[in-house]
Amino acid sequence: MAKHGKKYQAAAAKVDRQQLYAPQEAIALAKETAVTKFDSTIEVHMRMGLDPRQADQQVRDVVVLPHGLGKTVRVAVFAQGDVATAARGAGADIVIDDDETFNKVQGGWLDFDVAIATPDLMGKVGRLGRILGPRGLMPNPKAGTVVQGSDIARAIQEAKAGRVEFRLDKTANIHVQVGKASFTAEKLFENFAAFMEAIKKARPSAAKGNYIKHITLASTMGPGIKVDPNAAQSLSAAE
Repeated sequence: MAKHGKKYQAAAAKVDRQQLYAPQEAIALAKETAVTKFDSTIEVHMRMGLDPRQADQQVRDVVVLPHGLGKTVRVAVFAQGDVATAARGAGADIVIDDDETFNKVQGGWLDFDVAIATPDLMGKVGRLGRILGPRGLMPNPKAGTVVQGSDIARAIQEAKAGRVEFRLDKTANIHVQVGKASFTAEKLFENFAAFMEAIKKARPSAAKGNYIKHITLASTMGPGIKVDPNAAQSLSAAE
């Protein structure tokens, strides 16, 4: 087991590992126990009561966090003609509308955080699956990244504002970021509440019993803080 430094040990000493904290307390503790010299990311880790092997127990959706993620999001758009022009006007960082740019991506150039495409180009974009897939950049309708031309501006704005995709992984866990340690506790709480509301709405109809088993909140490289799942699930983004 890796040895932790003095800063981590001092931070971990502030956390009762047996206690289930109310969401507000957990957020305050996550901010207090951020140990990195850089602005730590606040992460949520969930253990779900789902079987990831079952097609009817999958969770995959998106949430627009009211206060974003505190980082610049670079958006690439696969589009043509007027839609490509609209994408540039809406603030897309890269518009892939010719063979030269497409071939650049095919060669492994991935200087962007989110990729959005129009349905008519998905046949072509599909050829980039081996490049985009492993990095989680493949456009997907469920993630809100395959959109009609009329929705391109909204999709770009949401991606830049803090749209976060969440999905059940093969080990029945969900991992998301909800902001930075430099955010106020109130902003982090509102982001967390918006995420919890989205998780509840995404519950599969085939889910049986305890939907969310465990929730842990932590800053980058900071100690894990257990959150009371019942208190977290009773939150509303309007609070």
